[in-house]
Amino acid sequence: MSQKALGRLINTTPAADGVWIALKGAAAGVTFSCYLAGAAGDTYTLQEAKDSGGTGAQNLACITEYHTNTGNGSDAWTRRTQAAAATVVTAAAATQNAAVVEVEGTSLSDGYRYVKLTSTGAGTVNALTRDLIAQRAPANLPATGA
Repeated sequence: MSQKALGRLINTTPAADGVWIALKGAAAGVTFSCYLAGAAGDTYTLQEAKDSGGTGAQNLACITEYHTNTGNGSDAWTRRTQAAAATVVTAAAATQNAAVVEVEGTSLSDGYRYVKLTSTGAGTVNALTRDLIAQRAPANLPATGA
């Protein structure tokens, strides 16, 4: 039986808003999938830390592009670009209810291993760590915040 994506390609933390996610040494990158219904708009802020307790937490200004859509599967993703920043601001428009922000492990500062993306509104954030360094059965995956 072949191994599915969970444990081979990805690990996930569905309730990741403001949660430290291990990146360096665990995965090549993380894809944050964000959603806030109602065309309300939101601001998401990316930070890095040295450990899961938030030691040395600081903004990580590496986001130069992100993608948005309605989040219900009715439209394609729209690529949006910006000068390198630690924030993504979605507009108060239905076409920006959903946003995807990708962070490469190589973007972290020396000595930093953890990242988190935090909504300043009521948006949800799902963290998908991808391109796992060590592939394991889902039951043997390490906790993403450990």
